[in-house]
Amino acid sequence: MVLKIGLVGCGAIGLEIARAIDRGEVEAELVAVFDRNGDRARELLKGLRGKPRLLELEELVEGSDIVVEAASQRAVPEVARAALGRGRDLMIMSVGALLDPGLRRTVEELARDRGCRVYLPSGAISGLDGLKSAGAGRIDIVTLTTTKNPRGFAGAPYIEDRGIDLSAISKPTVIFEGPAEEAVSAFPANVNVAATLSLTARGARVRVRIVADPDIEVNIHEICAEGDFGRITTRVENVPSPRNPKTSRLAALSAIATLRSIVEPVKIGT
Repeated sequence: MVLKIGLVGCGAIGLEIARAIDRGEVEAELVAVFDRNGDRARELLKGLRGKPRLLELEELVEGSDIVVEAASQRAVPEVARAALGRGRDLMIMSVGALLDPGLRRTVEELARDRGCRVYLPSGAISGLDGLKSAGAGRIDIVTLTTTKNPRGFAGAPYIEDRGIDLSAISKPTVIFEGPAEEAVSAFPANVNVAATLSLTARGARVRVRIVADPDIEVNIHEICAEGDFGRITTRVENVPSPRNPKTSRLAALSAIATLRSIVEPVKIGT
């Protein structure tokens, strides 16, 4: 039976996912899309050979085996309740929403009660396999340093609330340091990776340092985890999405890889 996918969110990541399915890179069928911005959804559909339908959220859920959220943290509660409440599997790209303990508890309970699976792709970072393994023991602290060109932070609540002039930054500048929960709220479109690390670290402290560097054109994520297992360090230099400099192309690729792992018989990695 071919896996039927419903896509919520037709921005940069949603477009990459839709095109990969349309090209046959995932053995599945994109049956429907939904976006609050109808024009954006219709534009996405124009470029596809297949004929997914543009539906409202409830109709999309009814016709899907798995719902892929690629919209925003704000959209996650509604999408999660709609999908899991109807017994559909769910992939969440805007992982930062799950740092809300109440929402995370709701998602877990709905998935357990309805026999659903919730998938959280690794996004723009590497090393989650090692961190998951380390979580079977004791993790003391995880540190994430994210460095991007200043334009990648445009529109972030933290930047706007403090009136930070990104165009005035002329050298590498630390613009934020704090716990993952604060980072996700301050930069919701930039550091979903911080939330993914927090969930993987199972309660260990996750500290985030955000750097704006006008001299780079890549998005860099450096991770250091320490515990009774020793130390894990990783560094990824991501190419930004050509359609949205706030996110990395690897984030969309991780979603595509996760969908492949769902339908393929052999699973690789922890």
